[in-house]
Amino acid sequence: MKSKTLAAAFAALFFAAALGLGQRLGWLSLSPAILAVIRWLAIALFAAYAAQRRSLTSWILLGMAAGVEFGHDWPAAAVNLQILGTIFLRLIKVIIAPLIFSTLVVGIAGHADLKKVGRMGIKALVYFEIVSTLALIIGFVAINISRAGEGVQLPAGVAAQPLNVAPHSAKDIIINIFPENIAKSVAEGEVLQVVVFSILFGLALAMVPEPKRRPLLNFSESLADTMFKFTNLVMLLAPIGVFGAIAYTVGHLGLGVLMPLLKLLATMYVALAVFIFGVLLPIALFVRVPMRRFLRAVAEPVTIAFATASSEAALPRAMEEMETLGVPRDTVAFVLPTGYSFNLDGSSLYQSLALIFVAQAAGIHLSAGQQIVMLFTLLVSSKGVAGVARASLVIVLATATTFHLPLEPVFLLFGIDQLMDMARTGVNVLGNCLATYVIARWEGEIGPAPSATMPRS
Repeated sequence: MKSKTLAAAFAALFFAAALGLGQRLGWLSLSPAILAVIRWLAIALFAAYAAQRRSLTSWILLGMAAGVEFGHDWPAAAVNLQILGTIFLRLIKVIIAPLIFSTLVVGIAGHADLKKVGRMGIKALVYFEIVSTLALIIGFVAINISRAGEGVQLPAGVAAQPLNVAPHSAKDIIINIFPENIAKSVAEGEVLQVVVFSILFGLALAMVPEPKRRPLLNFSESLADTMFKFTNLVMLLAPIGVFGAIAYTVGHLGLGVLMPLLKLLATMYVALAVFIFGVLLPIALFVRVPMRRFLRAVAEPVTIAFATASSEAALPRAMEEMETLGVPRDTVAFVLPTGYSFNLDGSSLYQSLALIFVAQAAGIHLSAGQQIVMLFTLLVSSKGVAGVARASLVIVLATATTFHLPLEPVFLLFGIDQLMDMARTGVNVLGNCLATYVIARWEGEIGPAPSATMPRS
């Protein structure tokens, strides 16, 4: 029944799009009212499918489609719906500081005890930062080449807002990294200062003896879990927020604002392919990864991550498969979960690409120095948010706020975020599986693969 409803919905949407194209090219002549009715019927069919599917992704796509149509048909009313997007935006922004604090503290104090893990911990962190930085750079280069955001026409008042991306001197850059009042940093949305405070707090907590450390660590773990649930609750409002934001955008600017999103999507997929074949593959060849066995091992975890857009959904299977390649269990247990906080290659690439897209959409030219400051901020602010719904969008939103970029283009990203999230999550899992094998090889710990007759869970 669901498949039939989906087929009918997409057939109706395709038919409505074909009619609109035919009308635009002069192949047929129908009144605008008839075309609008056909489009709304197609949206109603998709709503029926979304009701059966009970998937947040389906409802977000429905909210986008309905927002586009509402903004096109009733632009005067649509411009009053900005309040829906604004409320959703405020709820997302309130998540950022406690989420970053709790996940970083747990990641450092709970997993990165360098006295316990020794050389492996240092090597893993060095590897994570190098590869994540390469991913960020590829994202920056890709969006600067494609310039997908330049086709977005935002209101003149938005584009004219002053930009405060980089302080005026190296001294100011260094000073502004460190918080003087954590409450002030949170209130002003200074994400980098929150990250620095959280890292120092996590390191200090890791130095506290275990019995005294446990209460604060338990609190941080509980806070992280609570913020995950809080995020899930807020994301339930995403279809309404997306509907209001897209309706306002289309009503105010017209349908042409959505076309650059297709170019942005193509840019990200090409950039991810460049990262896989230009960075991950050479690393795998350099450390002599058995490619056929490795690809068979990662195929299922990466597929799960791509289909669910959730790195955590693939974690148990990924850990099991890495053991089948001969990676010791203690190495897998440390490197893979730590990589989920510090080695989000696909997400890092997306964040840099999306952030420059926001600036391009606002007509803001960024110098090389300003983009380097952005890259450094993303490098540290994106840590510790694996498993959070739309975590990368939260980071992009927070970083755009930190640098006083206009937030209107961020709403446009919601419309195609699921298609982008699937790809970047798959690359996250692939990169962490490779990192686990690389660190084990670096430590000289690769052993014989377990027998194929061993029972599998």
